[in-house]
Amino acid sequence: MNTNVKTDTTVTTVPTADGSRVPLLVHRPQHPKGWLVWAHGGSWQAGSTTAWAPVTATLAAQSGWAVVSVDYRLAPAHKFPAAIFDMLAALDYAETQARDTPVAVGGDSAGGTIAAITALTRRNTGGRVPLQVLAYPPLDPDCTRHSYHAVPGAFPTAADMTAAWRLWLGEEPTGSPVTPLQADSLAGLTPAAMVVGGDDPVRDDVTAYADRLDSDGVASSLRVLPGVAHADVLRPRGRVLPELVTALTHFSTYDQTASSMEGIPR
Repeated sequence: MNTNVKTDTTVTTVPTADGSRVPLLVHRPQHPKGWLVWAHGGSWQAGSTTAWAPVTATLAAQSGWAVVSVDYRLAPAHKFPAAIFDMLAALDYAETQARDTPVAVGGDSAGGTIAAITALTRRNTGGRVPLQVLAYPPLDPDCTRHSYHAVPGAFPTAADMTAAWRLWLGEEPTGSPVTPLQADSLAGLTPAAMVVGGDDPVRDDVTAYADRLDSDGVASSLRVLPGVAHADVLRPRGRVLPELVTALTHFSTYDQTASSMEGIPR
């Protein structure tokens, strides 16, 4: 059973590399075990830090980590990579606060996609590469894998997801991956903990990412929860959120100068 710790919640804004400013909702325990930069779900076009506050507050209270929830810019008004700039700015902020504690990026659904791309971007630019804590991120813009059609009528449908990808990406950028599955190599990333439901249409995207990480020598953990659907973190008594708390608890002792996954549940 998790014992909640007291957290203080504040709002701040930080500048982004493309000249904008991004609002952050920060849940901070008195002595954080680490810092998690979180992107909410919503198909890249909906959601907010306020709507997701019960989720992020619970993550902070049950894990002992500070959680920086990012009010990233939404599609269709703001297409890729605006949300990545916002996430990178929030990551910079978290790193100034973290001192010698671990730093991770995470998110649920579309937010998990944003978090994964943020980690890859950091690797590509030579910065400190954050850990990843991901809940059911969609990672295939074409939505071609079997799980998208395995459970008839399951949310999100392949048609809904491909439409959401198009709204976010617009004319797909060239020269940079829009998902880590498009990267030539994932070597150099730090460990990732991933959770997805067995009945979630994006399940096979997540398992494909875990397989790619493994083949490229990056430690990862993957939990596939039987009978669990998409958007589970928003459900009362959902099963995904406790798994995220467990991953953060284990990451609390992670040395980001090492590449070991020691102590992370497999």
